[in-house]
Amino acid sequence: MCGIFGYVGKNNDAVDIVLRGLECLEYRGYDSAGVAFETPDGIFLKKRTGRVSVLADAFGSESLVSNCAIAHTRWATHGVPSDANAHPHQCCKGKIFVVHNGIIENYLYIKEVLEREGHVFVSQTDTEVLAHLIERHMTRHTRLEDAVVSALHYVKGTFALAVVSSYEVGKIVAARRSSPLIIGLSDKGHFLASDTSAITSHTKKAVYLDDDEIAVLTANSFSFFNFYANGEKKKRYKPIDTIDWDTEQAKKEGFEHYMLKEIHCQPESVADSMRGRLVEERGGAKLGGLEVLGDDKIKDIKRIVITGCGTAYYAGMVGKYMLEDYAGIPVEVDLASEFRYRNPVLDKDTALLVVSQSGETADSLAALRYAKGKGNLTLGLVNAVGSSIARETDAGVFNHIGPEIGVASTKAFTSEIVILALFSLFFGRSRGFLKEKKARELIKHLYLLPPQIKKILETEDQIKNLARKYGKYDDFLFLGRGYNYPIALEGALKLKEVSYIHAEGYSAGEMKHGPLALVDKNFPTMAIVGSPTSNTYEKVLSNLEEIKARRGPIVAIAEKGDKKISGIADDVFYIPQTTEALSPVLSVVPLQLFAYYSGVFRGVDVDKPRNLAKSVTVE
Repeated sequence: MCGIFGYVGKNNDAVDIVLRGLECLEYRGYDSAGVAFETPDGIFLKKRTGRVSVLADAFGSESLVSNCAIAHTRWATHGVPSDANAHPHQCCKGKIFVVHNGIIENYLYIKEVLEREGHVFVSQTDTEVLAHLIERHMTRHTRLEDAVVSALHYVKGTFALAVVSSYEVGKIVAARRSSPLIIGLSDKGHFLASDTSAITSHTKKAVYLDDDEIAVLTANSFSFFNFYANGEKKKRYKPIDTIDWDTEQAKKEGFEHYMLKEIHCQPESVADSMRGRLVEERGGAKLGGLEVLGDDKIKDIKRIVITGCGTAYYAGMVGKYMLEDYAGIPVEVDLASEFRYRNPVLDKDTALLVVSQSGETADSLAALRYAKGKGNLTLGLVNAVGSSIARETDAGVFNHIGPEIGVASTKAFTSEIVILALFSLFFGRSRGFLKEKKARELIKHLYLLPPQIKKILETEDQIKNLARKYGKYDDFLFLGRGYNYPIALEGALKLKEVSYIHAEGYSAGEMKHGPLALVDKNFPTMAIVGSPTSNTYEKVLSNLEEIKARRGPIVAIAEKGDKKISGIADDVFYIPQTTEALSPVLSVVPLQLFAYYSGVFRGVDVDKPRNLAKSVTVE
């Protein structure tokens, strides 16, 4: 959450550069924005409540000469959205300016100490203590980076921060602990950002800061240091990575919203997730990121715990069905926000699989570190190369689907399900559990997914009309069973996120245990029926009959060839036939479209829904 962007270099248009960088990061937070920028007359600050465009308008036609600036777009944690609470924050003397992502857990104590020393605070934020604390330590140091390290010695919590000071112009000091920060290197200068999407238009050379590291950037130099609890710092030599996607992938390409573009990307993103990874002649999957473990370690895994948050958690639920069905491995799925707080039992043969699109989700990262601390094998399924989870897991697989900008995850979700199917093939065949015939059948249906998704998208107008008809309701029930139970949860989540319609996802078998009390003519149900060959199909139809008897409107997602559902549901959207394990990939696409158009018809900014941000880097 929140976006950081900074630039120091040879160009004199630093303000324009950082404003464009903020526009790329606005999906991370958009309740206020601000810039601190150096000029020949000193460092100036400009902050505004609202979107980045409001901040840009505040500069008007000013022609500013600046070659060093830091900027921030905020998602509020401490303090309401306001100009005063917007970043950057400054010290009492107006000499030190700080932007910060994360949470300073002991900020109240630090604030009390500093106030007793005479420091005056003007915001409600936790971040402001950093500016005053660094100011305090500048009295003992001549270099900004030394003051930053000394100040961080007293800080508990998470942070990615960037600091500029009029004591040392032309320098940015950045630091990280449990919140992402990337340094971009180029001949024109140096950049820093909380997400690679903001720097790819300037450079493909990146350095990913690790926890308890700082970077010192000037127009002509860069250096990296470890900092330690005692305030000591030690120089580090960091590898320079190459970013493997470009800004064109992050553009809307003619679509009205990123969310719609990313829904339409799914034939390609699903194909990209499988590319080069299916081995037809052996009926298996080639996953180089897992093969590094070796056969013995793979066979030693007796149990897998999948953890994630939100959409990633629901993908993990589908993965549980797949891994148990195709690999014969007992699987537990845990919310990452609950995992480490319940004293989970992790024996030595248990592997933790962390699912995260961003690779920076704070709760998921904490779960990973908990398992590593217990000595367990850790695996990752992430989209962001160079992210914390990608770097800290023992082994894993990348989605390779390019950036996902819309706050509500769509293409990452279907990619995660497909890759979990590859996990299942990989483990099932490696352990000798999965027979070749069943493996080949799954592979055949995996190859069919991209054209099948394309067929669904070609009938998008049907979903658009359903959204126009049912988007007027303020409550919705989503039902599914088996593999499609997690899709009921995901469908409800999408509708909540982007249309603000209250929606609940339930297992259809649980409907009589409470939700049925809500059903009436004003409470429609979205039912993911599943295949007529499924062993729960008839039971789902019985559940729908009970809803119909109570005059509840019913919309159904059903397979082509289903002859029974039209006699029960008020409206039906048909998807192509597939194997039961892969039906979630097809079932969820119309639900994504339904949520999208419901939001659009209700006037919601579907790319930036209120109170939400793309990357949740605070607990």
